[in-house]
Amino acid sequence: MYNFEVERPKTVADAVQAMSKEEAQPISGGQTLIPTLKARLAAPSVLVSLTAIDEMKGVRMSDDGKLCIGGGTAHATVAAEAKAHYPGLASLAARIGDPAVRNRGTIGGSLANNDPSACYPAAALASGATIVTNNREIAADDYFLGMFTTALEEGEIVTEVKFPVPEAAHYEKFIQPASRFPLVAVFVAKFADGVRVAVTGASNDGVFRWTEAEEALSANFSADAVAGLKAEGDMISDLHGTAAYRAHLVGVMTKRAVAAIA
Repeated sequence: MYNFEVERPKTVADAVQAMSKEEAQPISGGQTLIPTLKARLAAPSVLVSLTAIDEMKGVRMSDDGKLCIGGGTAHATVAAEAKAHYPGLASLAARIGDPAVRNRGTIGGSLANNDPSACYPAAALASGATIVTNNREIAADDYFLGMFTTALEEGEIVTEVKFPVPEAAHYEKFIQPASRFPLVAVFVAKFADGVRVAVTGASNDGVFRWTEAEEALSANFSADAVAGLKAEGDMISDLHGTAAYRAHLVGVMTKRAVAAIA
């Protein structure tokens, strides 16, 4: 890796100030950034560690019934502390990577990076979550803009994520064994006013809502409702699976997720 300085602010305000330095980059769990630095694909002059900011950690229920998770909260903590309030989200967190990843990686880091095969983006999008930063709130529908691309502006930090809690939800993941990322995964969230379905791992455009499935499931919440539907779009094609295979898996994972709830 190249030489760089490390700063460890203890407040969000101090972190924002540190981020104003030239070529500064935030680091939380470092599960994506450290390998990137090792491969010399990034060379920031300053790393701003967010791990000492206590106000960005923790899981709580808000007065309006939303599950609020600090951006610096590790996956393992979400798995343990969200289980009583949002079992579907806790189950997702419990199956990310391996124990080392779950104890270091953070929800804010995952959403800021927006890997096209990451798990949390599917949960945020299917839940209709709100991503809170140091200066604004962004609806999940407006936040994810494409592969590794979000609505975050330079120097903006994900401080919290607010999840509306659905009546029922399930995350179904087809794991790529080497990386533990999903080859394709689907998060289905059933609310009183309808169903939201988000897909990760399948598209070159990153996480997306499968609106055809949402409409079908909102009218008839059963696995049979999505039979015959086909996910459209610019699907990923690589050595792990063709675009057609991934499109097929979207339907299979959706039916399994619905069957686990219904």
